[in-house]
Amino acid sequence: MERLDQLKQWLSSLYPETEIGVEFAAADADFRRYFRAVFPDGLTRIVMDAPPDKMNTDPYVKVRDVFGMLNVPAILQRDREQGFMLLEDLGKVTLLAALQHDARPLVHRHLLEEALDELVTLQQASQPGVLPDYDEALLSRELSLFPEWYCAKELGKPLNYAQRQLWDAGCKALLAAIGKQSRVYVHRDFIVRNLMLTSGRPGVLDFQDAVYGPIAYDAVSLLRDAFIEWEEDFVIDMAVRYWEKARKAGLPVPASVDDFYRDFEWMGVQRHLKVAGIFARLWHRDGKDKYRAEIPRFIKYLKRTTRRYAELAPFYQLLLQLVGRDATDEELQSSYPVLGVKGA
Repeated sequence: MERLDQLKQWLSSLYPETEIGVEFAAADADFRRYFRAVFPDGLTRIVMDAPPDKMNTDPYVKVRDVFGMLNVPAILQRDREQGFMLLEDLGKVTLLAALQHDARPLVHRHLLEEALDELVTLQQASQPGVLPDYDEALLSRELSLFPEWYCAKELGKPLNYAQRQLWDAGCKALLAAIGKQSRVYVHRDFIVRNLMLTSGRPGVLDFQDAVYGPIAYDAVSLLRDAFIEWEEDFVIDMAVRYWEKARKAGLPVPASVDDFYRDFEWMGVQRHLKVAGIFARLWHRDGKDKYRAEIPRFIKYLKRTTRRYAELAPFYQLLLQLVGRDATDEELQSSYPVLGVKGA
């Protein structure tokens, strides 16, 4: 309550003698919280609460400037020392809520295409040396979250020597392939919970961790999401639509859609392993169980992809040892052949 009182006092200092209502709006997986400030005339603003002893808001400010070609919230006021920011309010309806409200495939396709258009716009502006590199060291650190937090903590199964050999073989093949992808600006959490439905272009939130890295990362983040799942045929269709948009925009995607889809799937393996580890860590380290129930969806994604490519077979064998077989594996056995390097 003390922190909320501090936030209200800060608003009062900005707008003396103005009665401002404050209501909770959202919370991130980290320590940031967002409140909606309601002014007497009905105008609303968003207040970011980022405790300065836990969060640094400088990256948010920098990336917001870099991403200025998108519909990102304007920063109206900032108190760096207290960790408060007053932001433009892009509304209450996330893309996730809109997709859940209307299940028609045509609606989903339209909304996702609008999001992919924004992604292409962002990627067209990419320049090296502006954002941190999403290099092999960072990708590897993210991968390490899976054995540390999902295997050892969530499952209670630390990897033994033989399993570590499988893990290392899978990581070696995965990182080598990802390292060959062209590089662009990467939002790094371009998901339907971080996109807002507005009267114009989709609003883009939660961009402070952006980097310069593999071109397929944000597309797979959007289409293989933690909080909503589509049939594989639909995902393939949308991935192809992104590839067509990217090619038309002159972005450095592979000339073959098969090669792009392979990059898309392999990039997804890195992200899914990372996110499963993060969601497990949020529960076992931070006591936050909000995302824990979504982990099985990522295990399903992982089984589906690692079963399909011979080079990723070590990951699939490891997953079978950790969580066993289920209906997903029977479906994969009958529907998805094992593919080599060029298959997709």
